[in-house]
Amino acid sequence: MKTLCILGSTGSIGTQTLQVVRHFREEFKIASLTCGYNIELLLEQIVVFNPVCVSVATKERKETLQRMLPRDSKVKVFCGDEGNCHCATLPKVDCVVGAMVGMKGLSPIIAAIHAGKDIALANKETLVTAGSIVMPLAKQKNVKILPVDSEHSAIWQCINGQPKGSLKKILLTASGGPFRGFTREQLENVTLEETMNHPTWNMGGKVTIDSASMMNKGLEVLEASWLFDVPVEQIDIVVHPQSIVHSMVELTDGSVLAQLGFPNMMMPIQVALFYPERSLGICRPFSPFDEQTGTLTFEPCNRQVFRLVDAAYHAGKVGGTLPAAMNAANEVVVADYLAGKAAFLDIEKTVYRVMERHERDGVTQNPSLSEIFAVDEWARLITQELRK
Repeated sequence: MKTLCILGSTGSIGTQTLQVVRHFREEFKIASLTCGYNIELLLEQIVVFNPVCVSVATKERKETLQRMLPRDSKVKVFCGDEGNCHCATLPKVDCVVGAMVGMKGLSPIIAAIHAGKDIALANKETLVTAGSIVMPLAKQKNVKILPVDSEHSAIWQCINGQPKGSLKKILLTASGGPFRGFTREQLENVTLEETMNHPTWNMGGKVTIDSASMMNKGLEVLEASWLFDVPVEQIDIVVHPQSIVHSMVELTDGSVLAQLGFPNMMMPIQVALFYPERSLGICRPFSPFDEQTGTLTFEPCNRQVFRLVDAAYHAGKVGGTLPAAMNAANEVVVADYLAGKAAFLDIEKTVYRVMERHERDGVTQNPSLSEIFAVDEWARLITQELRK
């Protein structure tokens, strides 16, 4: 039986992970859960899964949750970054599911790696901002980084068992989001409601907006670069609106391997949690004769329209602290967009301005963790100034 910590248990990946755990009760046990502010849902999860401890965003939420708990509850409640790290490093935890969204997921994952925990990783920002630290540390600690994103899980499954050095190119698929086929002029006037109407996946607000701007795919390029040890130049984005082919790899002999399945995040979650074994499936298996399959189409990503893709490739080529600055700027302006304080194309414009300023000031190569956090804080402050 594997014992799990789920960082971000009330979000999209976290709740689906708990669905997998509930289905395989004899295989998994929950030791700890963390969330931000949705303590009502966290309380329901505590009742069902009986964790040893949980962590929430703030001291106020901690006190509120403690008042809500049944009198006989033995769960310990922590808060903030310290609480997240405590939950991720419990001695009994075997695997930490990194399902928090954004930069706040980095510290507890680093702490978990130091504690020798395997990581089922859904948090892109961990590798986008600190891949140069995370991957060598995982190797040093003999920790497995198990990809949970459907695309990275697909790549991982395709290259598993292939000879070293046989990977020529990664073909990273993208649905294209709600604005596939739009022009720059059309993007000028899109609404938040339209942005949140993703054609394939049901995700949280920040990830859905990133998918609409294609920044999500840019972040995935950087993540794939670190996970599979290839330069970003060897990763191509392929728009595949049916989201049946989750990604492909081209090998040195010209063979192209793909992983297929109907859109369902519980499949890559299950693959990661059971690794190195395979379990009975809980998702509907793919069939080429199913009416949902239809015709599969592929097209290039229009990087002249979705310019954040080029920003991500550039950040990956420059490296150092530039990806951290890009990511922080994006997080801040996406929050503004969600709050109705920014237009859709303001996201792109602001991210480019912050990146340009950071390059003028000087990008730090081979940064320490403290330097990455310092650039993250700087970029957030600069972004807020630019947004005034």
